[in-house]
Amino acid sequence: MAWSTRQIAELSGTTVKTVRYYHAIGLLDEPDRAPNGYNKRYEVRHLTRLLQIKRLTSLGLSLAQVAELGTTAGGDPSVFQEIDAELAATVERIQGVRQELAALSRPGATPDVPATFHDVARPLRDNDRALLTIYAQLFTEESMAALRELLAANPHEALDEEFRDLPTDADEATRQALAERMAPFVGANGSVTMEPRAASPRQAEATRQAVGQALQALYSSAQLDVLRRAHALSSASGAVGGKSA
Repeated sequence: MAWSTRQIAELSGTTVKTVRYYHAIGLLDEPDRAPNGYNKRYEVRHLTRLLQIKRLTSLGLSLAQVAELGTTAGGDPSVFQEIDAELAATVERIQGVRQELAALSRPGATPDVPATFHDVARPLRDNDRALLTIYAQLFTEESMAALRELLAANPHEALDEEFRDLPTDADEATRQALAERMAPFVGANGSVTMEPRAASPRQAEATRQAVGQALQALYSSAQLDVLRRAHALSSASGAVGGKSA
């Protein structure tokens, strides 16, 4: 029993063009020809090889990897392990996408904050939301989870609103008074420690600079001045407390 190129292509679920291409790249042996020297006569071994190629490529192997495996049963299992690892990463990514889509489908959800912050973002202004998006890229998941818990607890809502409503032309006394009230809640005394995702000192410095640029772009000079004062007061308080201890 022998088959023509068209017949072997139909039996294997591929095309004549593909069969010829496999011949051209050495993936499929050329069959014998009929006595007329023209018609090809494919055998069971050709059908088996075509079905093997089809199966392996459907699993994600490239034609080069199929060629490396050859036709024997003793192929390198690392090829399959690599593809399995790639698929696992793809599945994880897709699951993450589905989780975020599910979160965005809930009533009140908004795409301008990270998915885990949808239920705590209501009191935030546009600049706060933008900063959250930047933070989610630059800082670890653990840091973002801690920040979310702090926002959910909302321990000093009135103070946060006063900072958000601070006029750009706030006078010296107003800035200092607000900084003094905020000091216990910033720095080492009360705020979340944000750990960068950075894997090197260079990346850590890039993170620091990016955060600085984001703060300058998103908040007024008066607000930034209050933050600097609050951090300075918090650091001074911590230093005094450390000495007294």
